[in-house]
Amino acid sequence: MDVIKVGDLSIEIDRKDIKNAHLEVNPPDGHIRVATPLQMSNDAVRLLVISRITWIKKQIKAFKNQQRETKREYLSGESHYFFGKRYLLDVVHSHEIPNVAIKGNQIKLFVSSDSTRDQRHAVLDNWYRNELKSEAANFIEEWKSNLGLEHVEWEIRKMKTQWGSCLPEQNRIILNSELAKQPYHSLEYVIVHELLHFKIPDHNEEFFKLLGSKLPDWRSLKEELNYRLPYADFE
Repeated sequence: MDVIKVGDLSIEIDRKDIKNAHLEVNPPDGHIRVATPLQMSNDAVRLLVISRITWIKKQIKAFKNQQRETKREYLSGESHYFFGKRYLLDVVHSHEIPNVAIKGNQIKLFVSSDSTRDQRHAVLDNWYRNELKSEAANFIEEWKSNLGLEHVEWEIRKMKTQWGSCLPEQNRIILNSELAKQPYHSLEYVIVHELLHFKIPDHNEEFFKLLGSKLPDWRSLKEELNYRLPYADFE
């Protein structure tokens, strides 16, 4: 992959067997990548970047200024999100097996009175993962049928810079565990996007045309998610 400079910007060039160039500004740091046809020259890429320079700098500024999620201590009164909705954490001391429950606008975290910050985090994180598994399984089954896919392996993993990933050679997709905090439509978008890579591996014109036929509002869904990375609370 070539790298060129345009002013103080570094541009990654990924040449592929595609018809048109695609320019991306990616989270979390606003790095720039251009997927280009095989024959497109570096000078032509520079002209493309220059023609979009105002938009590029606006995107980079937005990433740098986006609100970061502060490090959690898992104490009562903290704000936590569950599928796009804000809840207040209520830590309840209990002698029972640690568990989590939603009650009204609160996430009830039942733990022992001597629990550590890491133990409280582990209980809540495990609950998030289980809830995400349940919702993701429903979307995956629905879209497997829609796309004519038979067997798909999938797993949940914490990732710092991606919401999802597809490994066609393993017939597997990976979902970011932080999707449990995002709206349901965000989870569906990531699942559809990754499943479509079993049909079309590259981010080329054909891929985005197919994505648009399945999720016409994919651009706004992608933009909404991009402004939410990265998270400060990665362990």
